[in-house]
Amino acid sequence: MWRDLLPIGRNAATRGYRRYAWTGADADCRAWFRAQAQSRGLTYETDRNGNQWAWLGDPAAGDAVVTGSHLDSVPDGGAFDGPLGIVSSFAALDELRTRAARPPRPLAIVNFGDEEGARFGLACVGSRLASGALGAAQAHALRDADGVTLAGAMEHAGHDPEAIGPDPERLARIGAFVELHVEQGRALAGTDHAVGVASAIWPHGRWRFDFHGEANHAGTTRLEDRRDPMLTYAGTVLAARERARLAGALATFGKVSVEPNGVNAIASLVRGWLDSRAADEDTLAEVVAGIERAAVERGAGDGVRVRVTRESFTPVVEFAHGLRDELAKLLGGAPVLPTGAGHDAGILSASLPTAMLFVRNPTGVSHSPAESATEDDCLAGVTALADVLEGLACR
Repeated sequence: MWRDLLPIGRNAATRGYRRYAWTGADADCRAWFRAQAQSRGLTYETDRNGNQWAWLGDPAAGDAVVTGSHLDSVPDGGAFDGPLGIVSSFAALDELRTRAARPPRPLAIVNFGDEEGARFGLACVGSRLASGALGAAQAHALRDADGVTLAGAMEHAGHDPEAIGPDPERLARIGAFVELHVEQGRALAGTDHAVGVASAIWPHGRWRFDFHGEANHAGTTRLEDRRDPMLTYAGTVLAARERARLAGALATFGKVSVEPNGVNAIASLVRGWLDSRAADEDTLAEVVAGIERAAVERGAGDGVRVRVTRESFTPVVEFAHGLRDELAKLLGGAPVLPTGAGHDAGILSASLPTAMLFVRNPTGVSHSPAESATEDDCLAGVTALADVLEGLACR
């Protein structure tokens, strides 16, 4: 399975992946998922929001145990973030069949669409739509960098965008959702444990900073006559790092666009996207407010107008303690650890019991082609997931 999936959406120059939502690479990933489901005799379906499902047992029976993750990527991302959870889910189901397990509860594997938000700027679109955290009108308004709407992209890919929206009936049939994911950090690297259990997800969000200045000639405009938004942006990036450091939080400007984007032109507009995360919501709010104040103050001195727009926000997620503790017990006392990364399991936690398993990442690197996990640890993850699914579905 891993070898078949590996070439899809891979960029030859960077060796990273560009599996963006509703593109050709995404369609190839979806075809791979469907083929895996059908080769195992599973009931395959695509829901109203484009999420893919593979069922063992009656999907309408209720109290189902569901596992899975996503197949899309960040720009030039690694091979493990998302796909490891999908591949491990099918492998865990194979393991259960090897054990001759006969779960009385339905089992399902799900591939949630557009988890990374690389194309339309909003993470976890598939699970947000299903849970009602994202409305259909809001989703239709999402656009990519080329101005293509999410609705247009879905329609071009053969999915009806008018069907999208909350799916409470489907979620009501799920008794538990367990997502396996490569660890995005090194908490397990110094331990004897290949697999850990998630305790919580830090609150996090994305903010767009618009720095409005004045376009002018780079070779003729005196420094003192400039209204250069690039200076304000640069000062804001440094301020974000400092405020995050002091608060024990995280703040990253990882995406930027410049107009008119000429080498010999002073920019008229710089847009920078801030990703910020913290252990609690009060700290996160203080950090972001501090960054905004620093931007406005610097802008006043540079003659630059600053506008800040919150594009997404996910509050702190405490995974269901009963399910979390049950997983740790089923895995013989696996470590329980928090994460700063968002996941579909976090979005769904407001609607149903969810939990996560992390597979050890020796370097801690993620969202990069250097992302990795050893084969032994990946196989340990499969065994752990099989143990969990058997424990939940066969009880």
